[in-house]
Amino acid sequence: MTKSANFSVFHIRKWYLQIEDTLAGETGAPADGDPLRKIVIAACIHNPFAGRFVQDLSPWIDPSPELGREFGRRIQEAAQGRAIESYGKAIVVGIDGEYEHGNALLTNPAANPIRDAIGGGKSWVPSSGKRGGPGTELDIPLAHKDALYVRSHYDTVTARFADGPNRDEVIVVWAFATRGRLNARLGGLKASEVKGQDGLV
Repeated sequence: MTKSANFSVFHIRKWYLQIEDTLAGETGAPADGDPLRKIVIAACIHNPFAGRFVQDLSPWIDPSPELGREFGRRIQEAAQGRAIESYGKAIVVGIDGEYEHGNALLTNPAANPIRDAIGGGKSWVPSSGKRGGPGTELDIPLAHKDALYVRSHYDTVTARFADGPNRDEVIVVWAFATRGRLNARLGGLKASEVKGQDGLV
């Protein structure tokens, strides 16, 4: 059943926001600097393609920048002035949908307004996803937004959505972090050394 649009061409049932602030490491060692804030923002969206094969997914891809701009607005609000250094994205597709349906809302048209909202992003956005139902747990990978080779920013944030997705829904998820792991000490390129030219260094 197609549901009436309430945001651009999309029917959004619910927005989610998860924020966690880490002040010390697993052993109790204090943060080497500011606490680590991880932010997860997600939208539970009706999937008009559920239950059937559709070759052309452009009716979702083409308007997806509007969705990206709303994610961008919400991350700015949640960050409360903190700079964003890392990002990641993911989807949970209800079981009547295809994995491809969710990926249609994670491509560059949707991602670029989010990059703009966090002050740019040269690197590709690490991604994950799965098909599932309400309560599905999702691990979202994170990496530095301008340089993938910054080891200190390889991280993960876990989210769970208790009431979604329904069979005919997709949950689109973006995650962000304000810094790398606390007390990271694996060497390699430092965040302070990032050139931000090619998305790698």
